Amino acid sequence: MIRPVDSRFGSEIVLRQEAAIPCSNPCPNPCPNPCMDEHSPQLGCVFAAVWTALFLAAVLLGPRVLPAQVITVDTSGKGPVAATAPVDRRYAQIEPTRIDLPKQQLDARSRLDLIRTMESEQGFAMRPLPKGHKGLILEANGNLDPSGEAYLNMVVSEGMCAKPGDRVVVTDIKIEKSRIVFDFNGGPDFKHRFLRHVEIGAGDPNYSNPVVADEGDPTGARLTLAFKGFVPELTGKQVKALLAPMISFDVKTPIQAFTDTLPVELRDAILNHQVWVGMSTDMVLFAKGQPQSKTREMEGQMPFEEWIYGKPPEDVDFVRINGNRVIRVEIAKMGQPLEVFTQDRVSGLMRTDGTPVLAANTRKVEEGDVDKDPNKEAPDAPPSLRNPGETLPQDQSHDAGVGAMKPVRFPTQQPDQNPNGQQPGQNPDDQQPATTAQSGSSSSSASSSGTAKPAGNGQSTSGQAAPASNGSQPAQSGQQSPGTNQPGANPDQFVRTAGAS
Repeated sequence: MIRPVDSRFGSEIVLRQEAAIPCSNPCPNPCPNPCMDEHSPQLGCVFAAVWTALFLAAVLLGPRVLPAQVITVDTSGKGPVAATAPVDRRYAQIEPTRIDLPKQQLDARSRLDLIRTMESEQGFAMRPLPKGHKGLILEANGNLDPSGEAYLNMVVSEGMCAKPGDRVVVTDIKIEKSRIVFDFNGGPDFKHRFLRHVEIGAGDPNYSNPVVADEGDPTGARLTLAFKGFVPELTGKQVKALLAPMISFDVKTPIQAFTDTLPVELRDAILNHQVWVGMSTDMVLFAKGQPQSKTREMEGQMPFEEWIYGKPPEDVDFVRINGNRVIRVEIAKMGQPLEVFTQDRVSGLMRTDGTPVLAANTRKVEEGDVDKDPNKEAPDAPPSLRNPGETLPQDQSHDAGVGAMKPVRFPTQQPDQNPNGQQPGQNPDDQQPATTAQSGSSSSSASSSGTAKPAGNGQSTSGQAAPASNGSQPAQSGQQSPGTNQPGANPDQFVRTAGAS
């Protein structure tokens, strides 16, 4: 028979022989397939010939199927890379406990006491608890499976039920032969995995009702405590001590439960209400509480939030957050310069090897327009076809004076001799009065030529003033009487005087 399979892996032709039935009348030639029916001795030979022809046609005339590419991915987490690679401390291998286990097997009475003690018990998660049907497996006084990169991959693929420091509740306990299964916050499975797919109704299937209403997706986690051989006779206190690396059942405040999952330096900083670069928003909230104000801004192409704590005259903290991490901290104090912190101090503490998340040999790739500070960064060189450091022969002769751009030197300004912007001789206060000089020249010319005749308007051309007709005192030399012009001011008078002489 021909059995089609997935087209991604080609097609498969399978010739299957049915149950052999003795042939009453054998074929003259060797028969490739026994007869299928006693009453049709030649029917088996006909079917065999047909299937053989189809097989040859499919092989010779069928399309060529390229071999599929197979990629093998190791998801066990037990390889050398996953076991030794540095990861977040929260996903690293735990430190095994040292609890003395009884050698007696758990009996019925101890079983009921253990269920009664652990049922609905509340605790705090010390590690991230992932969702998923399988969950985490913790060996008694042993290691955690999975751990490292496999643990992180489970959290990423399945989702997280509880973060470190979150409160969890034991909702179900199952005691099996060699392990105890704990379900937290409702467990990772649906309550009715089969009945939620069954519907009962009559007539139109659109009006049928499910036996169990479909609820939301489960959000719980599962943790299995495994033993060797059998479950010993344990008490509730001993079980809690075995689960301490993953779940803490001690009485704590939320901030104590959260800080107990962190390194000592980071825990002290949060308890002292300090904010470091690299902290998450949860760490900032546990350290400082809710901010008094928030602002959203853009720096280049990067959006960020500014959390502001305090008001003057108190110290004011400006916490800049991008995504879920603190990237900048500014502290303003009265009468002191602004303190700015940009170095990441948390990433190294959260890694198993103490190194930051970004390695030292990584480089930053920026896309689009990049804003540069002209006071700290040099401008980009102009585009050129030359290789770095290459010089051409003509650079020595023609371009001898051309080189790197230097600062522009402005000419030194000389002291201004004329602050008012006037040319010499333009200030009327610096000039001599012209009336006195003109009167002196007129007197000298009159003395040489004698006494001139009086003009018709009561003036004389000489330096001596003519007597007035009304008997008043003669006008002084060099003075102008009302209604008269200075000598030489009236061109008609100058012409008449010249004609009379």
